[in-house]
Amino acid sequence: MLYWLADNLKEYFPVFGVFRYLSFRAIVGVLTALGLSMMLGPWVIRKLEQLQVGQAIREDGPQSHLSKSGTPTMGGALILFSIGLATLLWGDLANRYIQVVLFVTFSFGAIGWVDDYRKVVEKNSKGLPARWKYLWQSVFGLAASIYLYYTAQSPVETTLYFPFFKNWALQLGPAYIILSYFMIVGFSNAVNLTDGLDGLAIMPTVMVGAALGLFAYLVGNVNFSSYLHIPYVAGTGELVVFCAAIVGSGLGFLWFNTHPAQVFMGDVGALALGAALGVIAVMVRHEIVFFIMSGIFVVETVSVILQVASFKLTGRRIFRMAPLHHHFELKGWPEPRVIVRFWIISLMLVLVGLATLKLR
Repeated sequence: MLYWLADNLKEYFPVFGVFRYLSFRAIVGVLTALGLSMMLGPWVIRKLEQLQVGQAIREDGPQSHLSKSGTPTMGGALILFSIGLATLLWGDLANRYIQVVLFVTFSFGAIGWVDDYRKVVEKNSKGLPARWKYLWQSVFGLAASIYLYYTAQSPVETTLYFPFFKNWALQLGPAYIILSYFMIVGFSNAVNLTDGLDGLAIMPTVMVGAALGLFAYLVGNVNFSSYLHIPYVAGTGELVVFCAAIVGSGLGFLWFNTHPAQVFMGDVGALALGAALGVIAVMVRHEIVFFIMSGIFVVETVSVILQVASFKLTGRRIFRMAPLHHHFELKGWPEPRVIVRFWIISLMLVLVGLATLKLR
């Protein structure tokens, strides 16, 4: 919105030319999203408390979690509002990558909102039935994947690149749709599974989002991409603004979500953020690196899969409880220790992912 306005005014007022720079719009995007989250946070929490939108706690989980019962949830709506407004203000809305990431984020956020609403407002413990949740995730995930495939402007956009090897690449063809679908839907659920402790999911999301913003900037710049031997995809640089909004809104939300949490993001936030990260990784052509950087989300998801498979096949559990963070809690780790150690691991994995830029 402001980008379009400044683009039309720069002929008359040269000072508006600063809006052409992605670096400037990314900085103000972070500040806008951060400011919105922190200013609106107290009002949102009070409103959720008035509406009695409280979190239900599993009785079979760690006993320390029982005190969290009734803590306002659905705070992810605040994150999405901050991301959306910051992107609308500072992003180029004519950019198809911005259009796709906004569609994916808010469509998955809508699924999460329905699930949360049924759980905390209608008091339906099952929320949105799993088959319906997966159906709508599949519909929106496939829609985005098919659109990206059929609007690809060069073979680069549908090629899988391998880190550490400058000349290793695999043209996917229609298989690109399948990969993109699993990236979007898979990581949407992965972040949702990780969101079980105060601040556990949001900080890795911020770190991975920041790293993806850097990748978007480099991939969208013909000079940097050539120098670093990474694919050049025209237009992806604009995703820096969206990634900056994720960072700002995430940090603002963490102000209220840090232990002991005043509010939880709920499915409305977790499903949306995971899907957003997944589709950005696809658009900047760094899916494998994204898997490395998102190792915390991957491991949490794998722990659930292994736990369920083991119990069904052998009747025995591998972990004391899944997802993995609950296993460590039941081993005696205090919640803040689990959270901070997972954050540290996530930071290390993000740095490994960034190192691939030079190790090719």
